[in-house]
Amino acid sequence: MVYPISQAIWTSLTDKTLGAAVDEKINFVGLRNYNSLLHSPTFLASLRITTTYALLNVVFSVGAGLLTAILVNKKFRGRGGIRALMTAPWAFPDIASVIIFIWILNSAFGVVGILNQHLPFDTSGGWLTSSPYAFVSIIVMSMWKTFPFYSIVFLAALQGVPEDLTEAATVDGAGPFQRFKTVTLPSIRPTFVLLALLAFIFAFRQFSMIYLTTGGGPERDTETLVLAVYNTAFKYYDLALSSAIGVVGLIFTFLIAVAFLALQSRAEKSNS
Repeated sequence: MVYPISQAIWTSLTDKTLGAAVDEKINFVGLRNYNSLLHSPTFLASLRITTTYALLNVVFSVGAGLLTAILVNKKFRGRGGIRALMTAPWAFPDIASVIIFIWILNSAFGVVGILNQHLPFDTSGGWLTSSPYAFVSIIVMSMWKTFPFYSIVFLAALQGVPEDLTEAATVDGAGPFQRFKTVTLPSIRPTFVLLALLAFIFAFRQFSMIYLTTGGGPERDTETLVLAVYNTAFKYYDLALSSAIGVVGLIFTFLIAVAFLALQSRAEKSNS
């Protein structure tokens, strides 16, 4: 882990390109690449898109995971089958998920394409090829792909909530929402914070599904930092600038992780 990171940092301080000859001299340029990023509208847009994408994934994926966990935690006939079926999206390979969504969103013969004529807004440009629908599409696809994982973890946490506390709250006249607020949520708060952190990191480093569906388009409207690293290195052959983008992304992710872990530590202290 140390060597790749240190190598990326060193490369970001040079003018190294992908097409450079083996014996070509690589010059040390200091913070020039980072200065270029700070003044690059494209990079700043990618940072904004990445942050928005990650935050929306936290809200919708973790939220859907918690909601489904609460539902399947109840006793009803067929609960085991529904739990098993619910894990299917998470178990699918990324390429399979992409193929499913490309088919569903196809404007000619997809399910959503057929329903387009009944929508109150114009989607004739295509869900994956027009803005802002492409961004909405990758959010929905990411949520569908990842929420089962969060649901499984939440389900395990919910089953660890002391039943005597829930029963005591019921005896005191607390309704379902009040029981969730006063008993369930404090018990699963550390799990909630941890999953929010994981959701943010998973979304921040997501590459395959976005690359295979939109490629960062249209007009870079779905180009996250990970795609910016790839495009800068392999389309524009600028390894140094690509490494600088990667280092900035690493620092940003580290700061977010520290913030989430601080929240988790506070939650654990308040829960103890």
